[in-house]
Amino acid sequence: MPTNRRKFIGQSFASVAGIAAIGMIPNHIFGHNLHNTSRPEEIILPVNKSNSIKESIRFSVIGLNHSHIYGMVDSLLTGGGTMVAVYAKEPELLQQFTKRYPKVKIAKSENEIIVDNTIQLVASAAIPIERAPIGIRVMQSGKDFMADKPGILTLEQLKEVKKVQKETKRIYSIMYSERLGNPASIKAGELVSAGAIGKVVQTIGLGPHRMRPESRPDWFFDPNKAGGILCDIGSHQCDQFLFYTNSKQADVNFSQIGNFKNSHNPIYQDFGDMSVRSAHATGYIRIDWFTPEGLGTWGDGRTFILGTEGYIEMRKYIDIAGREGGNHLFLVNQKETKYYDCSNIYMPYGEQLVNDVVHRTETAMTQEHCFLATELALKGQKMAHKLNV
Repeated sequence: MPTNRRKFIGQSFASVAGIAAIGMIPNHIFGHNLHNTSRPEEIILPVNKSNSIKESIRFSVIGLNHSHIYGMVDSLLTGGGTMVAVYAKEPELLQQFTKRYPKVKIAKSENEIIVDNTIQLVASAAIPIERAPIGIRVMQSGKDFMADKPGILTLEQLKEVKKVQKETKRIYSIMYSERLGNPASIKAGELVSAGAIGKVVQTIGLGPHRMRPESRPDWFFDPNKAGGILCDIGSHQCDQFLFYTNSKQADVNFSQIGNFKNSHNPIYQDFGDMSVRSAHATGYIRIDWFTPEGLGTWGDGRTFILGTEGYIEMRKYIDIAGREGGNHLFLVNQKETKYYDCSNIYMPYGEQLVNDVVHRTETAMTQEHCFLATELALKGQKMAHKLNV
């Protein structure tokens, strides 16, 4: 018993001494303080619009079936383009377009634009299945082509477009607007290029969209005319994977599509995800049409870029944590945590494309990249396992 009593007293003194020693160790050593992070430095980036537009082109428009055409036209106008004419089969779409651009000439036919040798580029947001055939005719007439995404709907169309592009040496550009038309995406590209997060090893792209059937035309619900969900929205994410990882080749690991909320239209797809990889990076993509009405915009689109020395998160259209507007970017690396308000960032795609048309360069997007992003989306769509369909 005396031995046990001495042992107990000794252990008690050791415990007291241990507690006293703990009091002398800095608090930041302990795990409970790992959750105490300081508020990130907030940076509102200044306006940096280009003041050096040097080139100009004449362009026209064929097909107004998606409202993306307005962003496409505005990017060309801002970049030095002059809009000559527009053609669309639908009078109501023409009326809306000419109200916004009252000086544009209304062409009587698509061919009127095709045969006009003063026009250097044609932009199109026609029904998706019609975009590649229009682009082929445009390139064969000696003009460059700018398509809304999805710019090509089938692997067969892709094969023909690539063949004609190679023969004519014209530009076939697809405006992947979630990168090319988003200020936060432009800033992310600058940070990645500057080495802010080291070597990029993975991207995660989330592209939720709101479904309002009453605002959609009939062709939108037919995958044979609009492409499936991976072909359509997924092409944005494939483009971003290739760009941020600087991948020149890539393939699809797996893909899935589903119809969970639109059983009245059995061929429609309201969910899709896929995984892609290159020799040095991977990417995960998830897209859907489930954005609830309670959100203040059409979708909480996010992109995560993981590097060996840090990561970037873009909250492109809304920050549900409460910051105003969109174009939010968060950077975390070995040195700092920063928040960027990217709303004032200049988006150079239109200006770069105008320069490419004039100088026959590839500064806006390489032709190889344009086609590979589409090929990944098309392969993902074709091989997709069907969930609940």
